[in-house]
Amino acid sequence: MEILRIQNLTKNFYLHNPGLKITSCRDINLTLNEGEFIGIVGLSGAGKSTILKCVNRSYLPGQGDILYDSEAFGAINLSTATEREILYLRCHEIGYVSQFLNVMPRTTAKEHVMNAVLDMGADRDSADADAREILAYFRLPENLWDIYPATFSGGERLRLNLAHAMVKKPRLLMLDEPTASLDNTTKILVRDILRSLKDKGASMIGIFHDIEFMEGVCDKVFNISEGAIIS
Repeated sequence: MEILRIQNLTKNFYLHNPGLKITSCRDINLTLNEGEFIGIVGLSGAGKSTILKCVNRSYLPGQGDILYDSEAFGAINLSTATEREILYLRCHEIGYVSQFLNVMPRTTAKEHVMNAVLDMGADRDSADADAREILAYFRLPENLWDIYPATFSGGERLRLNLAHAMVKKPRLLMLDEPTASLDNTTKILVRDILRSLKDKGASMIGIFHDIEFMEGVCDKVFNISEGAIIS
């Protein structure tokens, strides 16, 4: 059963001062089934991250439809959904792992993960327990849990991003280079939890440069070049 269908997605960026139009992705068509993992590969700047950001509505698509089968709303077009609907989906159904860490000021690492659970309506004790469990899973040292993440290394920040997104066990999970800056041991942890989520029915789209990591995880792989799917 389809959970996501992307139809004719195009996203342009405009530099008004020089009057330039930059096409990031064009005429993207993808279908994701429940429990399926799609991998996207391509050179830097090919438009891979733009696709995920349009699904997450970090970017507003220029053209095309992003049709999502939501538990709360039924069939919904993420290209035209209201901000209230998008915020609800991000809290309860859609997860996004970025290459970059975005944490509210004066928020510790554990509080950052707890907030993801609290946003779903859990009580503080449950949120605290879930945060501790997943931070330990990703081997983020316990002496860092009550520290502001601005001081973290690149690998520590990425592990915190993964914990924040995966603690919610989202139905639809998007991963933008989830293994960048990670050592081989942590990469295996990421792969194991992705397989576990997939076995439980989660549907995922991931961007990877590490092709070997994708083997045995992805069901389909699409190659993006200059904003378009070439295979």
